[in-house]
Amino acid sequence: MSTKQEIQLKSLEILYQDDYIVVINKPHGLPVHPSYITRNVEVFALQLLRNQLGQKVYPAHRLDSKTSGVLCFSLDKETNRLMQQKFQNREVDKKYQAIVRGFTPNEMTIDYPLKHENGKMQDAITQFSTLERFEIDLPFGKHTTSRYSLVEANPKTGRMHQLRKHFAHIFHPIIGDRPHGCNKQNKLWKDTFQMMTMLLHASELSFTHPYNEEEIRIKALLSKEFSEVLELLKEKDLK
Repeated sequence: MSTKQEIQLKSLEILYQDDYIVVINKPHGLPVHPSYITRNVEVFALQLLRNQLGQKVYPAHRLDSKTSGVLCFSLDKETNRLMQQKFQNREVDKKYQAIVRGFTPNEMTIDYPLKHENGKMQDAITQFSTLERFEIDLPFGKHTTSRYSLVEANPKTGRMHQLRKHFAHIFHPIIGDRPHGCNKQNKLWKDTFQMMTMLLHASELSFTHPYNEEEIRIKALLSKEFSEVLELLKEKDLK
């Protein structure tokens, strides 16, 4: 990550904060915390938020570095235990938006087990609905145009790269996804529109507060890159 990017990320957008929880709108490309995958990265959401608030924070769940959107942190260890328990017990409702290749069904449930890092198969379920479809004048392979869909996905389980793998499984890969997506589509978008961002955004998080039992619902606006692609598709739509 460049120095310019580090400066831009010094102040994270806080969507919600109380004495126990803080929720941010994580930028695309920012890892949540250090790991073997991000060993060459120097800036993380965990450290930026800690510095911004002047106190320790604990990630209650994860987002891929390439995924933007709603990310929840706890402000103490006990709250983090309770929040992680909510995620594990599927008591948190998560919504994502993605732009994928092709025209997707109006609604669909993907029930397709995924392999854990330890080799064990885990159940994985994703429900999604199609919000919009676009067809643009962009030849691709044997096709004279290119088709895309904006979808809202609701993962019922929380497996690693679940949405990315599930949409690839039904042959509607997320645009900009590497390595699970379509390399030819990714190259087309890079060469035509100079777009290399993965178009997956965590748009909403809903849960019952672990202490006061208040219903919390937090939304995050789309990233700049995602919004620009969406506007481009609307402008070029042939319908």
